Amino acid sequence: MRSSQNALEVDQLTRVFDVSTPWLNRMIERKPKRYLHAVQDVTFIVQKGKCLALVGESGCGKSTVARLVTGLYEPTEGAIVFAPASDGKPMEAQMIFQDPHASLNPRWRVGDIIAEPIREFGLRDSPAAESERVADLLKIVGLSPDDSRRYPHEFSGGQRQRISIARALASEPEFLVCDEPTSALDVSVQAQILNLMRKLQDELGLTYLFISHNLAVVRHMADRIAVMYLGRIVEEADTEALFANPQHPYTKLLLQTIPDVASPNRDRALMGGEPPSPLDPPKGCAFHPRCPLAADICSRDAPKSRERQGGGVVACHMAPL
Repeated sequence: MRSSQNALEVDQLTRVFDVSTPWLNRMIERKPKRYLHAVQDVTFIVQKGKCLALVGESGCGKSTVARLVTGLYEPTEGAIVFAPASDGKPMEAQMIFQDPHASLNPRWRVGDIIAEPIREFGLRDSPAAESERVADLLKIVGLSPDDSRRYPHEFSGGQRQRISIARALASEPEFLVCDEPTSALDVSVQAQILNLMRKLQDELGLTYLFISHNLAVVRHMADRIAVMYLGRIVEEADTEALFANPQHPYTKLLLQTIPDVASPNRDRALMGGEPPSPLDPPKGCAFHPRCPLAADICSRDAPKSRERQGGGVVACHMAPL
């Protein structure tokens, strides 16, 4: 690691939450403390100008990684290192949240919402310059400068997400963490927002960490994909390599969930059981209780990440050597 080509380097990242009941309850009920390992030993890099996608089921730790990268959570262990920006300081990062309705202040006009980062960071030296920047940002995301006088509830879901993107761009970041930015939108609106994000990436030289459970969206956006399961990365590879030749059983099952117009009634392997609780994860490989290829070793030993065929890494006893 520590390459000049990398925008972000994450090494052995772990986050543990104390989810114990209050002290008095534990004393009365004679129960020990309980800890939740939301993210464990996660390692990845994001190259400058590229998009890395984290995918997996709900509860696998994707959004926790996003909050760790943006500093909303402190890591329990591990390192998060951003490349230096042009001024020598660490690269600026901002986040686009999943639900634009919840992430925008309903009492503020859109112009004030977008202008807040500009004021806080002192990026413009006069109110006129600030207003001009807000107008430019609205035009960049496909809205009108006149929309700055309106409130968030006056916009559609797709328009609100465009406002969220404009707010994220207001502080002039080079790195954006996108936490399922299209999951709350209609399919046609999703395509508009994704095309906008690709356009902005090309024009502004942005780097993305893209969080999603929708593999069709990920294939459109990402240069590289990391598949997470129960707080760990189980497979990582370039996007086309992973779609063409998935090697972890969990990745294969996820890819089978993508609708196929040409073969809508194709046979699909079923994923057995419910995801185990991160409060009481299985011994050995965390996926083995649901894995169609599980062997005895899977329930005894946790697999280590190793190089996969075609490049990348995979953590599975049964993956081809």
